Amino acid sequence: MKFFIDTANLDQIKEAQDLGVLDGVTTNPSLMAKEGISGAENIINHYKKICDIVEGDVSAEVISTDFEGMIKEGEELAALHPQIVVKIPMIKEGIKAIKYLTGKGIRTNCTLVFSVGQALLAAKAGATYVSPFIGRLDDISTDGVELIAQIVEMYNYYGFETEVLAASIRHTMHIIQCMDAGADVSTCPLNAILGLLNHPLTDIGLEKFLADYKKVNG
Repeated sequence: MKFFIDTANLDQIKEAQDLGVLDGVTTNPSLMAKEGISGAENIINHYKKICDIVEGDVSAEVISTDFEGMIKEGEELAALHPQIVVKIPMIKEGIKAIKYLTGKGIRTNCTLVFSVGQALLAAKAGATYVSPFIGRLDDISTDGVELIAQIVEMYNYYGFETEVLAASIRHTMHIIQCMDAGADVSTCPLNAILGLLNHPLTDIGLEKFLADYKKVNG
């Protein structure tokens, strides 16, 4: 399973990259706003900075909701850097845009997916990635991880090449659950990725090793 980090914070992206396990980055307008990045030129420059840090795919989201606007933005974003994947919302015009951009050889990430039916449409339109938001489903007492498993099963059965990118991950256990469900990618906040490092037996074992070494070597 690939690891993407879900942020626009350059320091966090660098920290994840330094771990040596980062495969890409996802962003959205809310994450850009959180970092105080506004204005088309600043946003474009920020995407370029992200691409300079990582080697993998970088999802950059359109803000238009009409077909023509999404096509225009998508082509502009894709032209910024070969690593850019254009993030398109799961709406009627978005599916049309995914189909069009795919036909032009531009990779896409269909975002805001909350059902198997939506994931089916995204795959048929040719999306490179589909992003089910598991945390937001959990928030309304729906099993987000089960949706990941259902989409994976459906894609495998029909032979779709679209990758399942588990999004809206809230904590480390979500990562493990998405791995069990067969997700191709998990996009996570940095603290969820770092949480995979932690286990009390590791801490206890290391403490004992160091104590034993000190007894012998002073």
